[in-house]
Amino acid sequence: MGLRDVLFGRKQLKEAAGERLFAISTARITLETELDLKPAGAAGVCFKSLSAGEFVRAENELQQLLDAVAVESGSKVERKSDEFGFEWLVVRDGDFEDLVTSVHLVASELESRGFGPQLLAAVFPFEGKGFDGGRVYWIYGFKRGAFWPFVPKGEGKERDNAEELELKAKLERELPIEQDLTRWFGVFDAPI
Repeated sequence: MGLRDVLFGRKQLKEAAGERLFAISTARITLETELDLKPAGAAGVCFKSLSAGEFVRAENELQQLLDAVAVESGSKVERKSDEFGFEWLVVRDGDFEDLVTSVHLVASELESRGFGPQLLAAVFPFEGKGFDGGRVYWIYGFKRGAFWPFVPKGEGKERDNAEELELKAKLERELPIEQDLTRWFGVFDAPI
């Protein structure tokens, strides 16, 4: 499917595949015990911004969504935008299981309100002593229903590909891993 097909309405954008997101809950044990990586207590759901016409309707619906998720899960949810124009719903919760459930709830609610095609990714940061003491991100791509690691390196916009491949090898039995490495995009300035 090419971009031209989508623009001219011959093909529809693929809907989100959110159910495989829960695999990160069980992989957390391996991340903590074998890799010394602890959840950072936050996660983000990234989606494409909406057109001006959709934005007015969506603004009220997004606020209702944030309020509903906060009441239902006890998680704190806030909305942010990044420098590239993507929207983020940032979820904060000290309990990792609740965090994953809240992220799934946010994605499911966006999908049920007609914003499924705009869903891009869920991002889970982990902190640890290994991997240069910095953050390691596990990114879940909604369109493909798969995870990939992202390990930023240094102050610039570089990534540690060797560490990413090592993480892939250590967790491919536990997580649905994106096999096409060209789809492993980084989130250098994610507002989480």
